[in-house]
Amino acid sequence: MMKLVELAVGKDPALSFSPYVWRTKMALAHKGFHPESVFVTFTDKAALEPAGAKTVPALEDGGKWIADSWDIACYLEATYPDRPALFVGPREKALSRFFNAWVDRTVVLGLFPVLILDIHALLDEENQAYFRSTREARLGSAMEEYAADRDGHVANLQKALSPMRYILSDQSYLAGDQPGYADFAAFGPFQWARSVSRRDVLEPGDAVTEWRERMLDLFDGFARQAPRVA
Repeated sequence: MMKLVELAVGKDPALSFSPYVWRTKMALAHKGFHPESVFVTFTDKAALEPAGAKTVPALEDGGKWIADSWDIACYLEATYPDRPALFVGPREKALSRFFNAWVDRTVVLGLFPVLILDIHALLDEENQAYFRSTREARLGSAMEEYAADRDGHVANLQKALSPMRYILSDQSYLAGDQPGYADFAAFGPFQWARSVSRRDVLEPGDAVTEWRERMLDLFDGFARQAPRVA
């Protein structure tokens, strides 16, 4: 059986909240796989060592380890071509990789100041200390200062989502009539937000919100049923 190394918050070891893990979980579900979950925390990443990785996700399949969400997607497509496709052909693969990078640099980074304090609040004491020290060193400021204008950050995110909104106003999924890897790449950050925060970063009636609801319903409500902050 496949094993997927995921990031848990510490206080709730079943709450998987990495945006990169979630895009992989959705890609796996699309292919018809639901691997065994192996959880790590920020301060205990021993389960990643066999993969030679320092960050999640990492997938074990028949003794073979693959790390990084994009590399896992490429592995799944190459190894299981008889199952539903994540992307079709080299051109769609290249476009999916571009969109994957756009999501990382626009949506994930746009959400981070909105979610950083919510994530910190969910962690146990040891992981809180690690999270604060490493993130503040990277940011060059206190988390509270970085996240001070949450409403402004959400407004900026809404503007950044304009290309997605435009496409989704005319079709059900980013990949067309059916979901593909572009949808899973984009969905990961929104499931991240949904997992760790009580605040909805999307607005009712928005095309992106309606798409997220369709994504939550995929695979018998797989993502909708996942643990999240109470």
